[in-house]
Amino acid sequence: MRILVVNVNTTDSMTKTIGEQAMAAASPGTEIVPLTPAFGADSVEGNYESHLAAIAVMETVRSYPDPFDAVIQAGYGEHGREGLQELLDVPVVDITEAAAATAQFLGRSYSVVTTLDRAVPLIEDRLLLAGLSARCASVRASGLPVLELERDPAVAVEAIAEEAARAVQEDRAEVICLGCGGMSGLSERVVERTGVPVVDGVAAAVTIAESLVRLGLTTSKVRTYAPPRPKQFRAWPMAG
Repeated sequence: MRILVVNVNTTDSMTKTIGEQAMAAASPGTEIVPLTPAFGADSVEGNYESHLAAIAVMETVRSYPDPFDAVIQAGYGEHGREGLQELLDVPVVDITEAAAATAQFLGRSYSVVTTLDRAVPLIEDRLLLAGLSARCASVRASGLPVLELERDPAVAVEAIAEEAARAVQEDRAEVICLGCGGMSGLSERVVERTGVPVVDGVAAAVTIAESLVRLGLTTSKVRTYAPPRPKQFRAWPMAG
């Protein structure tokens, strides 16, 4: 089984981190292929960058030359999953939805801890669209830019753990979701601080994608995610 794990930003070191977390969660016999988009922002932290990243991720997957069995979109609260589902005949799993869905097996309510406050509405909208918001106690921001997770890991871990503890104490969350692909590998410290289950979206997405492939299931093509109709694209990266 081969799973493509696509970072939504163009920072190669973050792609490496995401890939390592995915490989750690994968079953024997599963090949993880981490991919970085060829264009886009070095960190995705708003609507403009997110929409641009959606195009970049779709083009990255569309141009991948070898067969694959599933795709993971490794960006939290990002746009584009629906487009991938139209383009592909294999399962597509978004880490936002994978983390929230997994959290609901573990407790009555969950909270998401993300990076900057401006990302909070994007995540809330994605959870609402996916039908996963009813049991979301809160989406909290650590105040850290995405790339700060790599530049100063000690400060990042402390800020994320502190916000997670507040979610448990103040918002009555019973499970924490790490709300950024770049937070992969931080679960243990947050568990130590909060004493509740912590879901890493990348790891959750890998196990869900593997399960869908093994069950022989993929996206319905009847209506919403039917393949795009043939069109002519003018001066557009997808024109080929």
